[in-house]
Amino acid sequence: MNAIIQLLGRLALTAIFALSALGKLSDFPGTVEKMKSVSVPAPEVLLPISIAALVLGSLSLALGLRARLGALALIGFLMAATWFFHNPSDPEQMIAFLKNLALMGGLLMVVSSGSGSLSLDRLLFKKKKK
Repeated sequence: MNAIIQLLGRLALTAIFALSALGKLSDFPGTVEKMKSVSVPAPEVLLPISIAALVLGSLSLALGLRARLGALALIGFLMAATWFFHNPSDPEQMIAFLKNLALMGGLLMVVSSGSGSLSLDRLLFKKKKK
């Protein structure tokens, strides 16, 4: 049962990041402008890096392939997004700020415990017992 819960948790975390990547890809110029409006430095460079982190991190979590690294990539994305877009002193941004903190908490659990037994990591890198 624990393996199924870990898989469902990884998939639930994946959803928001995968949809975020699709949104950024579907309106790349608009996303660059939004990044400029909050003074993100070099948005034309950082946006492709952000999209890569979102796509690779989402795939990593969903498949359970090097999920700890994928979770760390997504935490890095969240830290930057939270810094630039979700000022907790703004009451309208407080929920988004707290949502990002909660997502980071879930991702830290993946960093701590790994991807679980229902994962490509387990299938591909399982240590053989002697």
